[in-house]
Amino acid sequence: MTDGYDLAIIGSGPGGYVAAIRAGQLGLRVAIIEREPELGGVCLNWGCIPSKSLLANAEMVRFVERKAGEFGLGFESFSYDWQQAVKRSRRVVKRMTRGVAGLMKKNQVTVVSGEARFVDANTLAIEGGEVERVEARHVIVATGSRARLLPGMVADGEKIITSRHAVNLDQVPGRLLIMGAGAVGMELAYVYSAYGAQVVVIEMLDRVLPLEDAEAGAVVARHFEKLGIGLRVATRVEEVDTSGDGVVLTVSGGGETSTIEGDKVLVAIGRAPNTEGLGLEDIGVESERGFVQTDEYGRTTVEHVFAIGDIAGPPMLAHKASHEGVVAVETIAGREAHPVDATFIPSCTYCHPQVASIGLTEEMAREAGYEVQVSKFPFMAIGKAVAIADYEGWVKIVSDTRYGEILGATIVGPDATELIHELALARSAELTADEIAEMVHAHPTLSEALHEAALGVSGAPLHI
Repeated sequence: MTDGYDLAIIGSGPGGYVAAIRAGQLGLRVAIIEREPELGGVCLNWGCIPSKSLLANAEMVRFVERKAGEFGLGFESFSYDWQQAVKRSRRVVKRMTRGVAGLMKKNQVTVVSGEARFVDANTLAIEGGEVERVEARHVIVATGSRARLLPGMVADGEKIITSRHAVNLDQVPGRLLIMGAGAVGMELAYVYSAYGAQVVVIEMLDRVLPLEDAEAGAVVARHFEKLGIGLRVATRVEEVDTSGDGVVLTVSGGGETSTIEGDKVLVAIGRAPNTEGLGLEDIGVESERGFVQTDEYGRTTVEHVFAIGDIAGPPMLAHKASHEGVVAVETIAGREAHPVDATFIPSCTYCHPQVASIGLTEEMAREAGYEVQVSKFPFMAIGKAVAIADYEGWVKIVSDTRYGEILGATIVGPDATELIHELALARSAELTADEIAEMVHAHPTLSEALHEAALGVSGAPLHI
């Protein structure tokens, strides 16, 4: 038996391992429990990191095929190797997991292998490892999520795959069907299309990236269609038939039913929380549809048990989990912590063009009853964007007409996922668009699009 910990953390994803680091910094005695062979969770091993590595490869392929001539570059026998791209992504993952392990050691965090279950509110039984029990004054549950499947569907890794399989396939399928046009589905559609797959994305709602600004989704949809990626929106998958050599989807939409054939189907219709088998209900932790109920500091209905990340509900994002981990640990340590507000968390999609947003979309703001002022500035009017031949998209700022408060912002275009943080900081600091406009932005940079959009809120953009 191992006992006497100040804090035990179940799960070593971006929520759990960041919480462990912060706890170590604050002098707490910490144990982190992980059932997988490597630290880092789905994000590091099978999600965020390998997918971004593959996206980097895909961007290079697209550049050579579509833009190299514009830059005076010629390739007599250009080729690409999918297996080498996957191998590179796995090397990236290995480097990052080693880094997490080093951070655990640096911060004197005890790593316990195995699967945890609550015996009582302060005791965890561990299966599958050398340590049998862990006792702690406080517990953070950070067990993450898994791909959600249709009822009765089983992901066999062959014909029916999830994102976990998709980042590690041996070969590119000739025909790939993707269920779901959210961030995961659209990113992997871009990757596999670049490597030669015939891709069709099927979305039940009426547009791609349905959680983002509708106009931003339309920009991405137009670009994907130019690349030859099929998009079937307002289309529901009724049946998945894997009895033949490939996969046949029966779909309905617009009052008609049809079939779509492919070699594999990637299911990217959302995530399900990993809360089964933990014994949470036995100690009085309340949940709804599998998501643990918490307050703004991550505290559950059992005062010394906290839940962070995907199991605490949407948005199901790695950086949200990390932030919640820090807040929970600082609360446990008796420090004054800043409560988590989901509307201040950036959302990012890394396909091309990229999409990033913060706060309310224009549609959401109007539905909430705000009188809004909207400013949108295109990248095609920005010198740096034209210079790098990447100027599709724009920056949109949504502000409250009455007080000038920035309610939200969306960027679709080059480096959107990096640029969004200036607007996130502005919103957190309660700056108005006028105050952003007063800040000098370096020239030539992509950030000038933010400056121009801010100027546009008062109707005075300079370069359009």
